[in-house]
Amino acid sequence: MADTTMEIKKKRKSLNKNMKNSMGEFVIEKVIFVLGMTSIAIIALIFLFLFRTGIRLFDDIALKDFLFGEFWFPISVNSQYGILPLVAGSVMVTLGAVFISVPLGIGSAIFIAEVAPPKTKTVLKVIIEFLSAIPSVVLGFLGIVILSSWVRVTFNISSGFTILTGSILVSFMALPTIISISDDALNALPKEYREASLALGATRWETILYALVPAASSGIIAAVMLGIGRAVGETMTVMMVTGNAAQIPGSFLVSGRTMTATIAAEMGDTVRNGTHYHALFAVGIVLLAMTSFINLIADFVLSRAKKEGR
Repeated sequence: MADTTMEIKKKRKSLNKNMKNSMGEFVIEKVIFVLGMTSIAIIALIFLFLFRTGIRLFDDIALKDFLFGEFWFPISVNSQYGILPLVAGSVMVTLGAVFISVPLGIGSAIFIAEVAPPKTKTVLKVIIEFLSAIPSVVLGFLGIVILSSWVRVTFNISSGFTILTGSILVSFMALPTIISISDDALNALPKEYREASLALGATRWETILYALVPAASSGIIAAVMLGIGRAVGETMTVMMVTGNAAQIPGSFLVSGRTMTATIAAEMGDTVRNGTHYHALFAVGIVLLAMTSFINLIADFVLSRAKKEGR
């Protein structure tokens, strides 16, 4: 009789414990769901506000004059709101940053993950983390004081505030992202990949080049795309060192202006609900479209790499 009573008590305790766990999981799931939906709703409202405000520009000027106009003179007597100089500036700064940061970042990640001794690896990771913690305004200040002078003297030009100066600084800002994610992708590979390649007679470099890098390509591509996203969205540094000339740059050694720098520099001086105000929001829409396009390309490349890896 006593044993039966004890068994009933144990079953009751177990049942109560299971009910508490189920209730806890239910509450946690609902809280996570609410937080997720709140984030989506906030982002949707931001997009809605951006589109509603930016689209009103086309009550004053034609869409083709905005998209294909070659002059951005918002405060002149005959105001012009052509976005081409700003798009060209953003694209060239980003391209320059990609040309510098991608080979340097992937090479550094391979060295850290596969070649460097443990102590060197630790020191390099600390340096990369330190680089990612430097505020963009500090990099911009260093660009004004040191890098712009170096560019001016090296290329024998009248001003060092050029697209190239901005590209170099933005590449330094994208490097930590590319190195860290690529390093993680290489370290996540099973050790059997290395062992099998070496067992087949491949050298260390052949293993890295033909086995490890292709196997980690999806993570490396993701790192590159995130680095590009960082370069496109950078504002303060490019505003400080690119010269802010709203012109279509013919080379990397002339001044230019990006979309982000234009929005940051001019938004405080506009009349609310004026044409200039709406034009800056329209620039924001184009910037959003460009970053979305980059993300779509990244998703496509990643999904294709996963299919090929199966």
